[in-house]
Parts: sequence; C-alpha cells; structure tokens
Amino acid sequence: MTEPALERLQVLPQYAVPQHLLSRAIGLLAESRWPLVKNAFIRFFLRRYGIDMSLALEENPDNYASFNEFFTRPLKPEVRPITDQGIACPADGTMSQLGAIAEDRIFQAKGHDYSLTQLLGGDSDRAAPFRNGQFATVYLAPRDYHRVHMPCAGTLREMVYVPGRLFSVNQLTAGHVPGLFARNERVVAFFDTELGPMAVVLVGAMVVASIETVWAGIVAPPRRRLQYVDYRPRQQAVALDRGEEMGRFRLGSTVIVLFGPDRVRWQPALRPGSRLCMGEQLATLAT
Repeated sequence: MTEPALERLQVLPQYAVPQHLLSRAIGLLAESRWPLVKNAFIRFFLRRYGIDMSLALEENPDNYASFNEFFTRPLKPEVRPITDQGIACPADGTMSQLGAIAEDRIFQAKGHDYSLTQLLGGDSDRAAPFRNGQFATVYLAPRDYHRVHMPCAGTLREMVYVPGRLFSVNQLTAGHVPGLFARNERVVAFFDTELGPMAVVLVGAMVVASIETVWAGIVAPPRRRLQYVDYRPRQQAVALDRGEEMGRFRLGSTVIVLFGPDRVRWQPALRPGSRLCMGEQLATLAT
C-alpha cells in the first residue's frame, strides 16, 4: 500500500466516530477536580509531550485544580515578549500555511483549498473585505501554550459561532480532509483595526472540549446552529491591544488570521512548518 493510501486509511475512522460525543466526554474528564484523576491525567500528558513547566507561571503541576486549568496555564510574562512592530503571532505553534487569498479560496495543503466565505460562516458580505487578502494558519499541538492573543490592536465588531464537524486538524488531516477548516466547528471574531478589518478564526477539533473568549466566556450555544453576536451597539466596547489575550482552547486546535488586500507582508523567513512563539513578529505593515 502506498504512503498516501495508508494516510487516507488512517483518516477514515474520523468520519465514523461520534466526534462531538467523544469530545464532550473527554471535556468532562478534563474538568474533573478529583486529585486522583486530574493528577494522573496531567502527569501522563507531561510525560507524553515533554512539556517544559519552567515556562509556566505555576510550575507545580499538582497545583492546578483540573486538567483544563493546567492545559490553559498562563506563562511567565518574560518568556513571551510581544513585538512592538507589525503583526504579532497569536499563539505558540507551527505555521501550517500562509500567503495570499485567491479571490474566495484559501490554501489548506497540497491538493486542497477551501472557501473563505464558508470559513467565515457563509455570508459573502462578511467575506468581501478579505477577498484577495492575506491569511496565516497556525496549528497548536498538544504540547503548545493554548491561549490566543491579539495580532494587533483592535475593537471587536462581531462574533460568529459556526457549527460543524470536529476532525483533528494536524498535518495528516489537513492533507486528506477536503475543506477541513471550513467544515469544523469554529468561532470567528471580526475586529476593526488601523489596518482595516481583521478576522481571527478559532477552529475546533477532535477532543477540543470548548472554545473560550475573554468577552463571552465559553462559546457553547445550547443548539449547534449558526449564531451572530453584534458588539458594536454595546455601551462598553471590547477593545484589545496587540498581544492581549483574546481566547483559549480547552485542548488544542488551529488559529487562522485574515487581513484585507495590501495590508500586511509576511516575514520572508516564514514557511509551512516554521515553529512559532506567541508575540513574535509575523508581518510588517504594507501601508
């Protein structure tokens, strides 16, 4: 059997498993505060992924009340300095893809792209400012820091919850699940910035128990259906600075950042597979 055929075979079970049921069950386990359960879960994770706890604000893994609290642990401020220029990386992780949006198509992996409009919830008016713009896709592996921060200063305009599947979002599935990021459950945050509109998409994945934002908490509508929340009429605007936390994943996934045409230029050294640290400079301003 050829390697591509073997990889496709490895992905097939994800179509059959009850993705949401499995993810919610693991989410309940991750919320357990019983020391015997949560400490065993944390210790296994530390061994499996070789996590460096010296970077964490709280270095003792036993002091976390639950696995989720450990997983979303804050880091010491000095280990992730925030660039004071251009666009900051929103998360620790690996650069999956970056580049230009071709009309309404975003590159996913060799042989696959997906619809910008579908990624943002299916409304062509919301997608219009980003057509022919720029995108960057950052994959967060289980070992990574799982808080998401602002690429640049912005004021929240709207949040869209888009229901969907929960395929894994690693390199294997990106190469073999068509339209992966526009199929998975996700939260889209639209911001007004000095560069014009910016969208930050938090993509759910297999065993991701939930997606959380600093302004709405855990985003978990009682019914999994498309939901729009307009933040513009609110008396208190949600304004966040570059590098300020905007959300987090309770178990890992992917962040996609979108800008309009002629707004940013990605750093020339960045490539798919580049390791990234939250706060480092991803792009310079094109204007």
